[in-house]
Amino acid sequence: MLAVFRRELNAYFSSAIGYVFLLVFYIVTAIPFAILMLSYSSELSVVYSWTFTVLMFIVPILTMRLFSEEKKQKTDQALLTAPVNLSSIVIGKFLAAFCVLAMGIAVILVYAIVLSVFATMDWAVILGSLLGTLLMGAALISVGMFISSLTENQVVAAIGALVCCMVLMMLNVVSSAVPAGFIRDCLNSLAFYDRYYPLTAGIFNAADLLYFISFIVVFNFLTMRVLEKRRWA
Repeated sequence: MLAVFRRELNAYFSSAIGYVFLLVFYIVTAIPFAILMLSYSSELSVVYSWTFTVLMFIVPILTMRLFSEEKKQKTDQALLTAPVNLSSIVIGKFLAAFCVLAMGIAVILVYAIVLSVFATMDWAVILGSLLGTLLMGAALISVGMFISSLTENQVVAAIGALVCCMVLMMLNVVSSAVPAGFIRDCLNSLAFYDRYYPLTAGIFNAADLLYFISFIVVFNFLTMRVLEKRRWA
């Protein structure tokens, strides 16, 4: 697993993908932070709300190449026949993408430290928001990685991941148009925003944490099944 992790992490920064992702993330999150500074406000919720939207569009950049590039270049055959468990392959790639994501999200902690010089910060809210952002980002990575395992075209993988991310992150909007009842309750229970928002308020609900963790486990498992089918084929 560590070998796969190092290989994938090096691949992000031996190409432009890792640098482009971090550059885009830093720039787009700096915009609301600059607005906060200019308005003499210490309310970081604006940054977290903006980050919620940004992740939907840039996480596919991280995941589009994870398996589709291997498939296109035929290097997946060597990977699948190597003496490595499928779980090690999937987890190694997942952790590499998550590590790059965490490098980006860490800048929000820097913003909080800068603001703490000028105002008293609620660190429970800040840490909860960081945890929620990391978990939500990890869940989106697991979805994008699963989509990438289904195709050899990186563009298709990116578009597919983007569509899935948009659906998951906008389910609460869709549910508001559905009459109250079982279907609406199901949509609300699956909506990322309804699980993410309490964490940004410093409310650590075990159900919300378990939801994201379960989501990650399920989609990593599905990716393993796709690889297992390809290995035996």
